[in-house]
Amino acid sequence: MTAPATPLMNLDPIVFEDVEENGPCNSKRGFSNEKIDARQLGYKVTVLPPGKAQCPFHNHRAKEQMLLILDGEGELRSGDRRYPLRRHNVISCPAGGPEVAHQIRNTGATELRYLALSTLAPVEVCEYPDSGKLSIYVEGATARCARCSAPRSWPITMAASPAPLRNRRHDP
Repeated sequence: MTAPATPLMNLDPIVFEDVEENGPCNSKRGFSNEKIDARQLGYKVTVLPPGKAQCPFHNHRAKEQMLLILDGEGELRSGDRRYPLRRHNVISCPAGGPEVAHQIRNTGATELRYLALSTLAPVEVCEYPDSGKLSIYVEGATARCARCSAPRSWPITMAASPAPLRNRRHDP
């Protein structure tokens, strides 16, 4: 039985339920909005090992994100610029096109931890400017990965790229 949601949660005892080990994109994610009764914002703590990124360079068409670096050092790639990251940096990732695409990479010798807050949207289009691919995420979609049963996005390939979007959990 799941404990009832409360408006308060400490980040210290987080259980990382979403673990991705996929080449350059390697992370652990935990703590969701349901646990603190959040209804219009999503919350996740992400941990990146040294030398890894959370996901490919991307932008969101519907969701806006705010990232707070909790610990560690890294680099933010935002649009056509790069910025060093350290503890207590706050990052704005507005919804939009490739000009606001972003990626966080751990450039330090220890884990990089950050809290991500995002608006929630029933449909999200996530674009990957480096590959010319995109994914569509639909709230309540019941598709599951055949190999690990995780919820799946609905990948769609843009005309500029004939290759299908990789499955984040299994493809390089």
